[in-house]
Amino acid sequence: MAHAVTDAILGASAAGDMGALFPDSDPKWKDADSLVLLRLAREHINRLGFHPLQADVTIICERPRLGVYKEAMALAIAGELGVAPDEVGIKAKTNEGMGFVGRGEGVAVFAVATVEAR
Repeated sequence: MAHAVTDAILGASAAGDMGALFPDSDPKWKDADSLVLLRLAREHINRLGFHPLQADVTIICERPRLGVYKEAMALAIAGELGVAPDEVGIKAKTNEGMGFVGRGEGVAVFAVATVEAR
């Protein structure tokens, strides 16, 4: 989930994507904590003159059921973005048994973010 938010804030700031900022060819980023990468991306866009305002995340998976985790997820993302928890929306959906996500073989996450120029 944090990867999707990271790409969303980078994209909203016209600052590339995770692959450009944290190339998987660099061993430094192997097994990096996703929340740390989000924080580093936020610091990067701050240096470019942007500040996150909000993020909206949709997680699609059959299991586990995420309802009980949504508040904690929003708190974690908000903390790294430097926004209030009510500025982070977390939605959990199933894929109704369709495709690899529906068969429980994977998870899909979509995120959008709004940033402002300072």
